[in-house]
Amino acid sequence: GGDVQTHASMVEKALMTQRQFLGVVAKSRQPDKHGLVTLLQPTSEQIQAIQDFREKNRTSKLFNHLSAISESIAALGWVTVAPAPAPFIKEMSDACQFYTNRVLVDYKEKDKTHVDWARSWLTVLSELQAFVKEHHLTGLVWNPKGGDAMALAGSGAAPGRGAGGPPPPPPPPPADFMNNQIPAEDPRAALFRDLNKGEDISKGLKKVSSDQMTHKNPALRSQAPVAPKSAPTQQASRFGSKPSQEITKPPKLELEGKKWCVEYQVNNQGIVLDQTQMNQSVCVYKCVNSVIQVKGKVNSIVIDSCKKTAVVFEDIVSVVEFINCQSVKAQSMGRVPTIAVDKTDGAHIYLSDKSLDVEVVTSKSSEVNVSIPTPSGDFMEIPVPEQYKSTWNGKALTTCVIEKA
Repeated sequence: GGDVQTHASMVEKALMTQRQFLGVVAKSRQPDKHGLVTLLQPTSEQIQAIQDFREKNRTSKLFNHLSAISESIAALGWVTVAPAPAPFIKEMSDACQFYTNRVLVDYKEKDKTHVDWARSWLTVLSELQAFVKEHHLTGLVWNPKGGDAMALAGSGAAPGRGAGGPPPPPPPPPADFMNNQIPAEDPRAALFRDLNKGEDISKGLKKVSSDQMTHKNPALRSQAPVAPKSAPTQQASRFGSKPSQEITKPPKLELEGKKWCVEYQVNNQGIVLDQTQMNQSVCVYKCVNSVIQVKGKVNSIVIDSCKKTAVVFEDIVSVVEFINCQSVKAQSMGRVPTIAVDKTDGAHIYLSDKSLDVEVVTSKSSEVNVSIPTPSGDFMEIPVPEQYKSTWNGKALTTCVIEKA
């Protein structure tokens, strides 16, 4: 009862709204980015309210209960995660166990109701993870033959709110949606990270000395204002125009000889290559916010100059290679001898049980992480070293990895 009951009602409302959203997903084509944000906004606001409720009730005797929900409710944002949303849910579940363990310890000998409550919430998260593994393994699955999502959402909104009964196992929404999507990849993510610093945000500001203040240095007031430089403006427009021209090129998806060409795909998360052969290669070029699934065995896959793009593949004869990419992901479902990452900022590689003997070769790259499957079905994330120390031994340089503290 009390604060926990209020919190539970808010969670139920978020789940019901997400249930309605998944109904739209099952019957609709994927909307554009603006449309997706609009569809997710109701649940995003509700999840934010759930987190705010915890912050406003820090003096509650049941603060551990409120914190357990608040720390893990972002798991519902799996709908914005690809190509492996299930491990994301597990991370959120792990994040709340500090508080659920406190509840278990505090009430183990006092009130079994609280113990059951903590275990039930962990079960909800576990079932959500199982649901996603079964139906949305590599990310949210839309209906390519469905109708318009915005129109369907508008027509089904009222009936969805009036539906009664308990929520389904776990369908999802994003609370942390604006923070997540944008794992490190959207300018808004940096904004939210700065806002979350609170008072610490001022630590990044430069100190202004007295001689730089116009009210303390009259000489500055007599100076003419600095005229804006035209050259940088022109340069900025040049840099800005090049990507826009490239992005507007028509998307390409075709087989040229023995090479599959996937080029200039934008916001296309339903690309599937299922007519492949072992002597064919796949070249993914200049794609943005897209997901490519390669079925069967192919010779190699090259991902070149892509952003926020994921590739899910089965068996590879030689190599999967990332070149000049930003915030990319790869998931192996079978065997792959080598994965090469060159001049790439942000690469997440998910291995399968069959590809644990892979060689990961990196050069001039940062934020490269490899996720290894565990017996429980989850992933253990391991960062690839970025810092090295070289010393002269009298004959040659010896280099070793610098372990992070």
